[in-house]
Amino acid sequence: MQDKIGVIGAGKWGEALAFAMSEKNEVIITSRTPRDWVNFRSLDEVLACEYLIITVPAQQVSQWLKENFVFKGQKILVAAKGIEASSGKFLYEIYTQYVPSENLAFLSGPSFASEVIQSLPTALVINSHSSDTADSFASLFPAFIRTYISDDVIGAEIAGAYKNVIAIAAGICEGLGLGHNAAASLIARGLVEMQRFGKAYGAQDETFLGLSGAGDLFLTASSSMSRNYRVGLGLAQGKSKEAVCEAIGEVSEGIGTAYALNEIAAQKGIYLPIAAEVYAILEGKSPQQSLKDLIQR
Repeated sequence: MQDKIGVIGAGKWGEALAFAMSEKNEVIITSRTPRDWVNFRSLDEVLACEYLIITVPAQQVSQWLKENFVFKGQKILVAAKGIEASSGKFLYEIYTQYVPSENLAFLSGPSFASEVIQSLPTALVINSHSSDTADSFASLFPAFIRTYISDDVIGAEIAGAYKNVIAIAAGICEGLGLGHNAAASLIARGLVEMQRFGKAYGAQDETFLGLSGAGDLFLTASSSMSRNYRVGLGLAQGKSKEAVCEAIGEVSEGIGTAYALNEIAAQKGIYLPIAAEVYAILEGKSPQQSLKDLIQR
């Protein structure tokens, strides 16, 4: 007998996960915008599933949960990454207001939706404080996705959110034509910066050296398939963040996360030079001037 999985959010990532999970399970999907898909259902029907995969973006999830979610014992896999800009809250902090910790898991690791939907080999990490919940979700994934289990929820959250900010910086680096040497240095120092931020929250070092950290960072910060990387390319051309987002037409989590990191860094006194310059560029600073300031540090 197949398990029934409900996917909430029919963007590219939600669609890709629904496709992948349908290899072994019955999958239904819903979103704010109706889709003419055979497996598209109402929100109420999806919420009735025992297993839920939620891809609602970090900057929208608080409002969505407040207005739509009813907990009925479901096991939930959070498949979004980011820090809420308005409050500085991690997704774990937001979700645990509505769902017991033992029913929550968080998906991390390098994964472009366009490759998942082609069934290309992918490795991901399921992070949860409950090994039973993590194992339950791991058993649902298809053969082409290799899953690992971790209990470092905060580390995975930080890595998944922070890498999007570094990806913006990497896109700026590419857009300014600074070369491969500069890009490699930026990504390497970005990993160090991400790990430094994680230490302030008690995250495990190995998380940042594995799939959730280095793996996801290298993928997101080195390809124009990444929305956040494309944000950086646009900013390097002197476009405003509003113009860049309109051109991309998709949510780029790194923007909201950059604002959250700037606020947290100020409150906690954490040294985050790359994230600070990304924030400054989003606020209108010249990318060329940011580069000079970053090198002089």
